[in-house]
Amino acid sequence: MSGIQSTPNPPITPDEVVQQLRALREQIPEFVVLPRSDTASMTRAASVGGAFVQASINAVGASDALRVAVGKTAEELRQETELAARWGAVVDELDALRAGASAAATVRRHRIGLTALQTYRMSQQLVRTKEHAHLLPHVEVMRRRAKLTKRRGNQPQPGGESGPQPEPLAPMKQP
Repeated sequence: MSGIQSTPNPPITPDEVVQQLRALREQIPEFVVLPRSDTASMTRAASVGGAFVQASINAVGASDALRVAVGKTAEELRQETELAARWGAVVDELDALRAGASAAATVRRHRIGLTALQTYRMSQQLVRTKEHAHLLPHVEVMRRRAKLTKRRGNQPQPGGESGPQPEPLAPMKQP
């Protein structure tokens, strides 16, 4: 191994990611968000096979009349085709980035939800003793919020994410 050690990149904040993505978006040539109707109407021509495109470029290269009619030379069309393929690689990387960021968000929400569920269960056990009676109002709030979330089909509540909620247990009598 070489004596060079790489330093890990410091974690980036969500706000910094959004800021960088917006700056990057401004640098992408022809960046546009199309309405579905426009996308649907463009799909047929955008999906023409590579062999057909190459044959059309060859035809333009063989005919001055076609070059004039199309308004581009065969070489310009080849360059556009190659550039479009390279932007396809960018789209693939962005898809992978989105999938990874989405998975990371799921992992974070899972960790938070699991901790909340564990806290609820532990609190239910602790309130069985007098020394932890001060937790009773908190357990009651968690119980009510769990029911409210279930009734509304696991819709997120203001102030936080929701996920699978525990079935509230009937409180046990205190000793």
